[in-house]
Order: sequence, then structure tokens, then C-alpha cells
Amino acid sequence: MEGPYTLTEKEVDRVVARKSPGAYILDRKKLPEQTFYVYYAGRSDVDVNARLKQHLGNYSRFKFEYHSSPKSAFEKECNLYHDFNPPDNSVHPARPANSGWKCPRCTAFD
Repeated sequence: MEGPYTLTEKEVDRVVARKSPGAYILDRKKLPEQTFYVYYAGRSDVDVNARLKQHLGNYSRFKFEYHSSPKSAFEKECNLYHDFNPPDNSVHPARPANSGWKCPRCTAFD
């Protein structure tokens, strides 16, 4: 994943320059803190830039990556959720309605 970057509107626009599906993780620690603590994992099926901006004021830093499809972003979000068990994710990542997609790591949707 790219980052960490400071979670501000200006920085999101600078580094997340294209409209694309994507996945991301969020931290509450401020730079120059070296260790990135994953408090939240998320994704956007359409525009990761816009989705990151919904978290402004709640977190200080982010890492992200673009994905070629909403399904790929969903699978990455699931993997991040299982890898880090972020405290601010109260439930397993949701899949889009009627998609039938499965989590690559668990049986949440079986």
C-alpha cells in the first residue's frame, strides 16, 4: 500500500489523483510517528478519494491502493480486516447487494 500520508483533503487530492476502486487503512497517530497502527480498514467500489474524505477529522493518516475492480477492492478489504482486526471495524466488511462475492478468508457469506 502507498503511504502513510496525512489525512487531509489537500493530501488526499494530491496522492489519490484518479477516480478508482480502492482499499485503505487508517491510523490515529500523527507523523512523524513511525509505526502505523491500523484502526480501520475500508474500501470504495467506485472512488477511493471520495471515500477517504468521509473520514476527515476522525483519523490522522492513511495508506491506500487502487484496484482494478470493486471485487478486487472488496477482497483486499477483507484481507486487511482479517490481518489487522481493526478496533474501529465493528463488523466484517459488507459485500455489495446481490454480488454473491465470498470473503477470501472466512465463511461470513456462506
